[in-house]
Amino acid sequence: MPAPIASAHLRVARPTNNIDALLPFYVDGLGFKKIGEFRDHDGFDGLMLGHEGAGYHLEFTAKRGHDAGRSPTQDNLMIFYLPEKEKFYDAVARMEKAGIVSVTSFNPYWDQCGKTFEDADGYRVVLANMSWNL
Repeated sequence: MPAPIASAHLRVARPTNNIDALLPFYVDGLGFKKIGEFRDHDGFDGLMLGHEGAGYHLEFTAKRGHDAGRSPTQDNLMIFYLPEKEKFYDAVARMEKAGIVSVTSFNPYWDQCGKTFEDADGYRVVLANMSWNL
């Protein structure tokens, strides 16, 4: 019997100092859509981004007067597996068109199979030209 969370929708949430600074990366570059937002909810502002039909979405929050800091390491990654070459190249081109330049991965494995990009807070996304099968 699968674990109860096996079919759960996943929200990946993290703080930031500047929600607006993340928009070119996640909306223009990765193509996420705004699916929700809130202002001054007990001192927090937040934005949720997602893709229609995906089993996950992202949430970014900012608390006034709190320094969220940057990514603690260059190996904090979110990886998107794009096994079809055309989709992979389209995704990379979309990032480049948005002005996002790829960076050298901390772990060279990711440079061998994809491209790594860093957002305004130093968090990294890998577009991997490979499949992932359990």
